[in-house]
Amino acid sequence: MATNKILYVCQEIAPYVPENELSTLSLDLARQMQERGAEVRTFMPRYGCINERRNQLHEVIRLSGMNLIINDNDHQLIIKVASIPAARIQIYFIDNDDYFARRAVLRDEEGKLFEDNDDRAIFFARGMLETVKKLRWTPTVVHCHGWFSAIVPMYLKKVFYDDPLFRDVKIVLSLTEDKFEGELAANFKQKLEGEGIMDSAMKILETSSYENLMRFVIDYADGVVLTSANVDSDLVEYARSRGKKVLDYMEGEQKDVFDNYKRFYDEL
Repeated sequence: MATNKILYVCQEIAPYVPENELSTLSLDLARQMQERGAEVRTFMPRYGCINERRNQLHEVIRLSGMNLIINDNDHQLIIKVASIPAARIQIYFIDNDDYFARRAVLRDEEGKLFEDNDDRAIFFARGMLETVKKLRWTPTVVHCHGWFSAIVPMYLKKVFYDDPLFRDVKIVLSLTEDKFEGELAANFKQKLEGEGIMDSAMKILETSSYENLMRFVIDYADGVVLTSANVDSDLVEYARSRGKKVLDYMEGEQKDVFDNYKRFYDEL
């Protein structure tokens, strides 16, 4: 399969949030694949800690304005865009005042997960896919980085499965060191069902832990990438047991690492 259109769905991207393993890789992958001839689109949430003026974000009026109903409430979808000149790539931001105005990413000042992270993730996933539809852009691969993007494969397989834009897409899931403790909202499964995501295997999400969420989403993926040396070994074993194509964690010369990513995409 020729990989010429890659959609990156990212929980966080440097330099818009602090550098870490996930945010740095999200930037590097988009840049490196573009340099290798792929057409790339990259999305992340517009967290309130991102300085719009310094990073020169601006609203894309033709893509904004849609309202999404999440948990029985209307929420306006706002699309912003910015460029990273050094990397020669554009980043699309999914924004909404109710979900992303707070000056934090996924946790409060005490390090606790926000109680509405499940709603925020649902809004991000649906808003991103609706925006790709407006762009009339057909990805060949959708690569999801971070658990916050893990709802995207569910939409692709259960809600947008018959849309010509997404019908033949290959789904890649990163497993990284972003495990959260505890669970998402108690009615997380019911919220997903309300979105039209129906699957008998969703029973596992009645206990919406990190492990259960990622196990469920692995079943929707065509390929799984290990992006950290400290990935949960049980999840890796589960992915292999399900017959998923797995790209092992790589250290070493940058060029070799990203050449391996390209081969991995091409072989899906």
